[in-house]
Amino acid sequence: MSSASPEYQLSRADIDFFVENGYLGPYAAMTPAEMAPIRAEIESRVLTTDGPNPRSRGQSRHMDQPVVYDLATHPAIIDRIACLLGPDLIVWATNFWNKAPGGAEIPWHQDINFWPLEPPLNTSAWMAIDEVTVENSCVQIIPGSHRESLPHTRAEDDMAFPKMAAPDSFEASGAVDMELKPGEFFIFSERTLHRSSKNTSGKRRLGISLRVTLPIVHVFQDSSPLHPGHTAILAKGKDVMGFNRYASRPSSERLSLCSQ
Repeated sequence: MSSASPEYQLSRADIDFFVENGYLGPYAAMTPAEMAPIRAEIESRVLTTDGPNPRSRGQSRHMDQPVVYDLATHPAIIDRIACLLGPDLIVWATNFWNKAPGGAEIPWHQDINFWPLEPPLNTSAWMAIDEVTVENSCVQIIPGSHRESLPHTRAEDDMAFPKMAAPDSFEASGAVDMELKPGEFFIFSERTLHRSSKNTSGKRRLGISLRVTLPIVHVFQDSSPLHPGHTAILAKGKDVMGFNRYASRPSSERLSLCSQ
């Protein structure tokens, strides 16, 4: 077991469930009331400003926004993942998923097909900023789908991703809807099949994904989908390998400069 805080310590049964099913949760990092001012800051300082990645305002904002850095290193998330991966952890990517009403379907996929990691090891946390329901396109997952790597093929033209898991390679009948209150999150493996439907409601669905790996993993920080100068976060423990570049928590002064 890792040195997780007692309130965030996973039980042996929790760990066995993750090994068998490829996900855990939902858990609460904060209450909806506690998320409310954080949501307001994200709306005013993150979604409306350019960040370090010129292609996406929603990606890598832990590098310039203290509020995102703090979400990415929240002990409710990091301590639980430490129970699965050990005491030394990197948050190598952060990304907002802002699906407006009418937003396109994200097809069934395994994340590892899209990532610049070697070896391909990752555990993600997906946290709700808004209330996330079936109606406004919550994430769906297929328990146990992480136990094999599936072929991916070209996605349909009206989907949000260019690739999707080959439809004849899996069975989706056991999918679980991950409905979340603001401040709740779930954890899943790099190979757990997941998707989200088109948002047919009148409500936005905003969440953030936090990607966690180990210092032994090379993050190809100057290649897609990242960008030159990308930095990760040493979120827990230490790095004796030196493969990756790390960011410190951005300051309020740096935030002011970035927003001008």
